[in-house]
Amino acid sequence: MSMITITEVQSKKELKQFVTFPFSLYKDSPYWVPPLIKDEMETLNRDKNPVFKNAEAWYYLAKRNSKIVGRIAVIVNHLEINDIGKKKIRFGWFDVIDDVDVTKALLNKVFEKGEELGLEYAEGPVGFSNMEKAGILTEGFQEMNTMITWYHHPYYAEHFSQLGWEKQATWVEYKMSIPNVIKEKVAKFSKLIKERYGFSVIRFKNKKEILPYVDKMFELLNNTYNNLQTFVPIQQYQIDYYKEKYFSFIHPDYITCIKDSNDKLIAFSIVMPSFSKALKKANGKLFPTGWYHILQAQRKNDTAAFYLIGIEPEYQGKGVTAIIFEEMQYLFNDKGIKTVETNPELIENKAVQQLWKDYDPVKHKERSTFRKSL
Repeated sequence: MSMITITEVQSKKELKQFVTFPFSLYKDSPYWVPPLIKDEMETLNRDKNPVFKNAEAWYYLAKRNSKIVGRIAVIVNHLEINDIGKKKIRFGWFDVIDDVDVTKALLNKVFEKGEELGLEYAEGPVGFSNMEKAGILTEGFQEMNTMITWYHHPYYAEHFSQLGWEKQATWVEYKMSIPNVIKEKVAKFSKLIKERYGFSVIRFKNKKEILPYVDKMFELLNNTYNNLQTFVPIQQYQIDYYKEKYFSFIHPDYITCIKDSNDKLIAFSIVMPSFSKALKKANGKLFPTGWYHILQAQRKNDTAAFYLIGIEPEYQGKGVTAIIFEEMQYLFNDKGIKTVETNPELIENKAVQQLWKDYDPVKHKERSTFRKSL
């Protein structure tokens, strides 16, 4: 068999080859949802993504007979290393043909960089921070991924096991059907919690009205998840970046904010219509017709996805989610939403998984990062 060569991406042309490799790898998969190429290029661009203020990355392509057969990004998050004390080399944007030797060659680059920097272990696939895609798909290969998750062939996880890597963090995803009427238990509990704590719902008419609350939403995210194993605090420059990157996808109707009697934001949730089918049709490009498919998904859709939910710690476990679910169900019934998917949730985060218990959730996907000591 011919030799595998690993080369570092050095030019914009090579970066585009890096970004578009999965388009050929998954071209026959009905389940793989392509990202927008322009967004991926900007995310990986050191001059455009502010995450590089506290991170570094090196991108590699694996080739055999001059043909690309794999890719990997090797990542260092300095906040994670210096402030949290995790001596970890990250890797992400990992895709490969079904050849464990190619996987081994790519992972060797992770080890080389980690050892060079004096780090202790490698883990991935992950992004630059905990706000990005993470994990190798291990269950749910016949389900389409969402716009914030990766899809993988079943052999990915098999390669890691063969090479002696062990699972580290595991996320689960659920799907649930939305009834045509508000569940009596949810409505009753929502009313009780509003009266007990003086909570009320903030409703937005347009995106401009949302902006004053965005920074506080991210503060709530930091407070909500700071005890989880994957947590890295979200920085202000990241908030500004995500605000600009994803704001165009968010419709005011799909945001629920809850305030206390002093007008302080104490909880929020962001739901979006599912863009999986629209992105599949767009095939990585907004033009000439990709924008149309995304617009149609915003306007008419029977599937939605929970993307973010944050609750002030002092009110967690006190029924605030009943208010959120009541508001969401009014929205879903009005918009014709029949099915909702959850964001990936760490398997040990039972508090979040309890949120869906009244809606008979079905686990339909699972994904894990893999770890190995250097």
